[in-house]
Amino acid sequence: MKFESFQRLVAMMFEADDEGHLKERHGELTDYDIRQMNSLVLAYVGDAYFHLFVRTRLLSFDQSNVRALHAFSAQIVSAVWQHKAYLAIEPMLTEDEKAIYRRARNAKSHAPRSATVAEYHSSTGFEALLGSLYLRHETARLEELAEASFQAIAQAIMKDIHEKET
Repeated sequence: MKFESFQRLVAMMFEADDEGHLKERHGELTDYDIRQMNSLVLAYVGDAYFHLFVRTRLLSFDQSNVRALHAFSAQIVSAVWQHKAYLAIEPMLTEDEKAIYRRARNAKSHAPRSATVAEYHSSTGFEALLGSLYLRHETARLEELAEASFQAIAQAIMKDIHEKET
């Protein structure tokens, strides 16, 4: 991040009141705000949510090896697996949810070397969908799609393991 951008963020976020305390910023994001929000910002929020969801979900299986939990959760939230998760949940989605996905999928971004460009863009759309649900406080729907995604990824991983064994 450029120093000027950092300074601007600090000035906006950490404004002090007359007593030197951090000024509170109140106000909910409206549906309009979320619809107008940059798709990559929605993906940023959705990525954080899905990371936390997966990490929490993995705790039901093991709490003893943080290094293994981290490595496994990182694999699950990778662009490759998120793309597969999206394909699995797509039939569950409303037209509005599909539109959010498409807008983010088509946003200009750079794919990492660990995934194809198509997988990376698809995962960006997936994350934006989760981010929009999170910011709209649609908790039940968010958890439903996150759990269905987790299940789809788990099944795909198990299928890959069985195929490699045979």
